[in-house]
Amino acid sequence: MQARRTGGGRVEICARLGVPLLLSLGFASAAFAGGEAQRVDAAGTADGERPAANGERPAAEPSPENPGGNATAGSGPAGGEAEPLREDAAAASAEEGLPEPADDEGYQTTVRAAAPGDDTRGRAASRVGRRQIAERIPRSTPDALAYEPGVFVQQTAAGQASAFVRGRTGQQTVLLFDGIRLNNALWRQGPNQYFFTLDLATIEAIDVVRGSASVRHGSDAIGGAINALPLEAPLWSDLHDLRAWPRNVLRVSSQDDQLAERFQLDAQWDRFGLIAGAGWRTVGLLESGGAVVGSDGRLPWVPRFEEEDCTPQQAPDDPDRCRTQRGTGFDELTFDARAAYDLGRDRRVVAALYGYRQYDAPRTDQCPPAEGRWDECLTYEEQFRTLAYASFRGLVMEGAAEDARLTVSYQRQHERRRLDRPASFSSLGGIDDVDSFGLVGSARTAPLDLGAGLRLTLRYGGEAYHDRVGSLAWTAFTDTAQVVFASRGQYLEGSSYTTGGLYLEPELELGVGVTVSAGGRFGGARATAPADEATGSAAIDRSWITPVGRLGIAWAPWRFLTWRVQADHAFRAPNLDDLTSRQQTGPGFQFENPELEPEQALTLETGLELRLDWLQADLWGYWTPVWGAMARAPRQAADCPPATAACRSARARYQLVNLPGRADVCGVEGSALAEFPFGFALRVTLAWAWGEGPNPAPAPDDPDVPYEARLPLSRIPPLHGTVELRWRAEWGLYAGAALRWAAAQDRLALQDLSDPRIPYGGTPGYAVLDLSAGWRWRRNLLVGLVLENVTDAAWRTHGSSVNGPGLGASLRLEIGL
Repeated sequence: MQARRTGGGRVEICARLGVPLLLSLGFASAAFAGGEAQRVDAAGTADGERPAANGERPAAEPSPENPGGNATAGSGPAGGEAEPLREDAAAASAEEGLPEPADDEGYQTTVRAAAPGDDTRGRAASRVGRRQIAERIPRSTPDALAYEPGVFVQQTAAGQASAFVRGRTGQQTVLLFDGIRLNNALWRQGPNQYFFTLDLATIEAIDVVRGSASVRHGSDAIGGAINALPLEAPLWSDLHDLRAWPRNVLRVSSQDDQLAERFQLDAQWDRFGLIAGAGWRTVGLLESGGAVVGSDGRLPWVPRFEEEDCTPQQAPDDPDRCRTQRGTGFDELTFDARAAYDLGRDRRVVAALYGYRQYDAPRTDQCPPAEGRWDECLTYEEQFRTLAYASFRGLVMEGAAEDARLTVSYQRQHERRRLDRPASFSSLGGIDDVDSFGLVGSARTAPLDLGAGLRLTLRYGGEAYHDRVGSLAWTAFTDTAQVVFASRGQYLEGSSYTTGGLYLEPELELGVGVTVSAGGRFGGARATAPADEATGSAAIDRSWITPVGRLGIAWAPWRFLTWRVQADHAFRAPNLDDLTSRQQTGPGFQFENPELEPEQALTLETGLELRLDWLQADLWGYWTPVWGAMARAPRQAADCPPATAACRSARARYQLVNLPGRADVCGVEGSALAEFPFGFALRVTLAWAWGEGPNPAPAPDDPDVPYEARLPLSRIPPLHGTVELRWRAEWGLYAGAALRWAAAQDRLALQDLSDPRIPYGGTPGYAVLDLSAGWRWRRNLLVGLVLENVTDAAWRTHGSSVNGPGLGASLRLEIGL
């Protein structure tokens, strides 16, 4: 059982603690010696700044989409990168750890993009940049999104987290890595472990698009799209000899005894660049600021605590004593390699490999489960992700196919879990594997001058993904050493899923401050699964054709102000998790519904964007009606499929159904970034979402039985926001204070009422204050410290199994040559 874990399972702290310290000390001496040799270049570039590979940054032309003439058009304030573009470029330099080469007349290659790219143009969007990641010291890739407007991060376990975008997550939000789709055939309603498997140390930035994005990204993009952009291999225009730059990163956190290290090597030889790295992390039991109690004063079923007198469903004498959470902690190994070759004329080819290995991660709400014995625990013994791909990027045909990208990818998601039940001398095991093969392409035309001030640009592309599923399940009897395999796993062995489509997005500039954008996609999906007679699982062979479109208009009456109005049609086709799965979820046991139909959604939104030299702000309002929304409907034990004892014995049972009529999600979100003299900056975000839909339970025959025809949608985040105050000196010192807050959420869906992760009466509000400080010396050294939850508040994001960390400190030490 993994409920009690002090840290260091398969990765022993004691055996490894000396390695990062020795490496860091060795790098430190070399870094200080090497740093003295780096001076201001001939162009006057200051220490710590990184120009484009040709030594200068091209200026963007003003347009209705980009009235200020900067490179952040279409994004939120600074695109979520809390500093403007001029600081982003410096940050990119400081983060990469690469010296500035001397000017040369060799080939030219753009190395990094500092602002949200073409995928976020004209959308409600934001970006988390490398500087913010380094200075905030988030615990995971999902945690890095905690300060983005319209994003709310929920955690089912310490090693799992899921980002909600405009109140939607899982199968209604698309996740990507370098433009490659992570959503696969087994994507769950709460895909907590999947985005967690992206190693934050390999990520340059994360773009968040809020609102429907199915025209560009296909199925699932009802709430939005999140695209993690990796660190690129160095391709400097004026380096021709072999050069290499090692870097070592050490991180320590006190609340969970976390220790992590990464070693990274950047290298370049003429037109060939390489970035490679490997890392490890060990995490112990997480200590919170205390117990989060329900409106009745009692502890919820989860999490369980190590301390005495912290019994679930009881009112503790002192909730602040309940701090150390059982069912938390895990081990982690990562590796990556990315090679790039410059073909000249702004073209390059890339080959990359990314691997993530997580071991022994308990699912907190099942370790132990609600109303279960104290020694029962569901543990993800292995949560692996491997991604390999090759890509071409650049100019294909002048005017007709610019900024082209063509990517061929292979991805494998592997999961091995174990549910220990010592009282019955048994252990339930399972393995689920998904092999995904992908092909993605996109390009745009050069702006075509139509005369009379009209300019037309076309963006076009498409993708195809094919998933193959393997699934096994067994019962191991610990007293007899016997293993009995089930006739089917959590899914059906040999199932497959195919999705894809083609899209076209024209954009017309009318020359009077007005831009009209549109888009259309023709695509679909197909699901197949074999039958399993022993368990009553029906064979599936279903297809869906789902054309969608979008239309928007932007008006810039002044160079600093833009008003946008747009309508965007999105869809979500049922996947194999919906159609075939039998699994334990947060609210209870869920079994399949092979008759589900696609969800259809229409996002209507309007927004104002303000861009001044010292102030950048945006404000958006949206309404998303959803037809055929999928929701969990309660079921009785008699409804359980054959040979599914876990369903009949569950505390609650559910089946996904298409809701009759229309469900609605609406909300308001905004953000602002203000820059002041002497290096001060203030960033504020605010988001509110409201969701309601038809009751998934049938109306009772007895009219005297209370029944509501419409109910809140599940796990809609409460009103929440952030406030960040930052100060930065030219000589590398920085400091800041950040506040994350949320109001209480007591609007609960039917399934939320039985969800042990949600306290009785709803999740209380909270306010968490963090303080940070650090010093960056050129590109060679970064020392960062975050004092988290300085008031030691007890808090939990709505729908989470894990309470947030209590008072503690996180240290980041980064040393490079």
